[in-house]
Formats: sequence, structure tokens, C-alpha cells
Amino acid sequence: MPHAPGAPGVFHSCALIPIYNHKDTIAGTVQALRAHGLPVLIVDDGSDEATRAVLDGLAAPGVQVLRLARNSGKGRAITTGMLAARDAGYTHALQIDADGQHDLADVPRFLAEGRACPDALVCGQPIYDDSVPRARLYGRYVTHVCVWLETLSFMLRDSMCGYRLYPLEATCAEIDRAPLPARMDFDTEAAVRLIWRGVPVRNLPTRVTYPENGLSHFHMLHDNLRISAMHTRLLLGMLPRAPGLLWRKRKRSLACTA
Repeated sequence: MPHAPGAPGVFHSCALIPIYNHKDTIAGTVQALRAHGLPVLIVDDGSDEATRAVLDGLAAPGVQVLRLARNSGKGRAITTGMLAARDAGYTHALQIDADGQHDLADVPRFLAEGRACPDALVCGQPIYDDSVPRARLYGRYVTHVCVWLETLSFMLRDSMCGYRLYPLEATCAEIDRAPLPARMDFDTEAAVRLIWRGVPVRNLPTRVTYPENGLSHFHMLHDNLRISAMHTRLLLGMLPRAPGLLWRKRKRSLACTA
């Protein structure tokens, strides 16, 4: 991936795809992203031999594959990709899943939001069809309530969607301050900690589908236990930050009424 040093006022984004064994959907995802003119950075999270072979066939100008030696989790793969993207001079990274759930026609909308507000975290706000598993859908509402408490705001409409545009300077600074979770609890904690850091949020409605016979790496028991522990940690972390969060919220309210 060519080095492209950032400069003040410059918006320079790449697409970031963590992948673990999604050999059947990754080629179409990469092709669609390249059609939108985005350089693509794929982080292979210890995939099997068949997936590695597919990724080898995708390597081309504008497409780079980083490999982790063993499966370390979605969060670790994203963190690795973000740090690499920052070091390559990108200002933003559009995180997108490899499993075909996300509507790639919305890529220009995410990029437009990023250009309009380059300091913001642009989060996908899912619009689901009937393919969404009911248990997953209802479980998200528990996390929504926790996040509203952890941030003392309603600014983040959905903290679990893996379709989002990250401002790399603020995100990598937060990673450097304290590592983000390595697995499925990454998306929520990253968003909450960026809000704590003062990063504004833009919510972008986008269609999300669950492909028939799609491959999911979400483990109901282990990942829900991790998410529960994460919310406990974040709720405790909110308490000393509460005065600052409330003051920031009041300033925003006063600015809107001025």
C-alpha cells in the first residue's frame, strides 16, 4: 500500500476488512470497494488455507493483505489494520465486514459524512430485514441502554454495527493510550471510549442483511460474557467521567439554542 502522508485538511481514507475464513464473500466485497475508488486493507486473522489462497489471488495494486499468525479476534485484527493505515498516511479507515452483511452502495455516503465532519466517528445505524436472527436483534437493545448510560447521551444509535468510518488520529491515540478489546466487544468499547474522548458521532442509516447460510463467528456464550464484562468495566469508567460528560452535553444543548 503506497505511503500517502496526511496533511491538515486532507481526507484520505482506505477500507479496512478483518477476515476469518470468509473465502466465499471477500472477493465481491473487495471488488465493490475498489469500484468506489477505495484502497483496501485486509487483515487476515489466521484464516484457513482455502481462505489464504483466495486472499493471495486478490493481492493487486490498491489491495494489501496483512496476516496475523494465529486467530486473535476481530478486535485485534481491526487494531492491527488501523495502526497500519495510520502509518501509511491515511486519515480515515472505513471498517466493513467480510461476510456480505453490509450495503456497499452506501460507501459514498459514509465517505461524504467523513469529509463533511472529518473529526467524527461515522457509525452505521442498521436497518434490518427479516433475515436478522431475533435473539441477536433483541440482545442489541440491552447494549443500547448500557451505552446510553456509559456515555450519558443518546448520540450513538447503534454501537455494535461493524460498518463505520473511523478518524484514525483520535482512534489510534486511544489505542496507544490503552489497548481496545481483541474480540467481538471491540466495536462497542471503541465507540464509547471515543465519545469519552470528545469525538463527535454521525449516525448513518444503512441496510444490513444476514445472508442465508452465512458464516458467523459470534459465540453466544463466550462473546456475551465478554460483552457483559465490558459493560461493567465501562459503567465503572463512566462514573469519574460523569461531570465532564454532563458538562459537555450541556454545552452542546446551549449551542443548539443559541
